[in-house]
Amino acid sequence: MQSEQPNAAAATEDFEFAALNEARNYREALIREFSPYLRGRVAEVGAGIGQLTAELAAVPTITQLTAVEPEQRFAERLRRDQPGRTVIHGTAADLPVGAGWNAIVAVNVLEHIRHDVEELRRWRTLLAPVQGHLCLFVPARPELYAPIDKDFGHFRRYTKPGLRTALTDAGFTIERLDYFNAVGYFAWWASFVLLRQREFKVASVRLFDRAIFPWVHAFERNVLRPPFGQSLLAVARA
Repeated sequence: MQSEQPNAAAATEDFEFAALNEARNYREALIREFSPYLRGRVAEVGAGIGQLTAELAAVPTITQLTAVEPEQRFAERLRRDQPGRTVIHGTAADLPVGAGWNAIVAVNVLEHIRHDVEELRRWRTLLAPVQGHLCLFVPARPELYAPIDKDFGHFRRYTKPGLRTALTDAGFTIERLDYFNAVGYFAWWASFVLLRQREFKVASVRLFDRAIFPWVHAFERNVLRPPFGQSLLAVARA
């Protein structure tokens, strides 16, 4: 069975890569959250132009990193910007089954796929030989679905019960499932639901990432996981 083309429903050209490049603390936080499961052979599906790939490449416990990206122009840019990196222009269906994948990282990918449970089952098949882990990050809360979500080709935003059901239906055992970035919930609602903005502002992303997010994440990580958030973070074992 062929994997879906994740970005087929998108109406935007570059997924706001310039603005999102400013989210450095955000990406580092994701690596910290996933780091206990990042070892051995790791595949990053939906790598885009490699912003998270560069962070993953610095994780010392990863012995082999493969980036998978369906958009040819993004895959070509990733190869150009990170020479020597293993890049597959394709989808998870192009990864070899039985190759001993210890982890799959999918950050803001699953919401682009119409038949998400089928895709999760495909990822589980890749991880199953060594009981590897899926490190998953998706947008949360349907009430936050905004015009910009549609522009990006998002079929949905997830609830915690909905994502739990999708993962268990695909055969995964959930090891953690948490909302992420509670303050970002209100920022997203104000900017993209209330004001219906259709793009990220570079200065706003930089300000949030440098001045606000580190404090928010430190509280959520060390004191209290929030009951809601802009996103959901999951780790599931095949």
